Amino acid sequence: MPSDVKENIKELAENLQIVRDILQEPIRVNSAYRCEAHNQDIGGVSNSQHVLGKASDIVLSNLSPKEVYTALDRLMDGSFIAQGGLGKYNTFTHYDTRGHEARW
Repeated sequence: MPSDVKENIKELAENLQIVRDILQEPIRVNSAYRCEAHNQDIGGVSNSQHVLGKASDIVLSNLSPKEVYTALDRLMDGSFIAQGGLGKYNTFTHYDTRGHEARW
């Protein structure tokens, strides 16, 4: 994996650890870094933050995806974690460290 992707993964992991520490909940990562071939195989978008090592799809077992989304949004607003993308899905929440706000 390219060194810049490795650095992005480290930053993402550090931010997820902050989330875990503040929310006092374990985090299950459903998806994180994807090589371009795998991303294409699963129908991921071509500009996916996952390919850059900046994205994770997560589940916190005691919180709904909506609750996780809200908590992460507040943590970003308070500058506790890196600003980035948040996506709310039925069974997981997407969080990425793209450096600017994106919500869906």
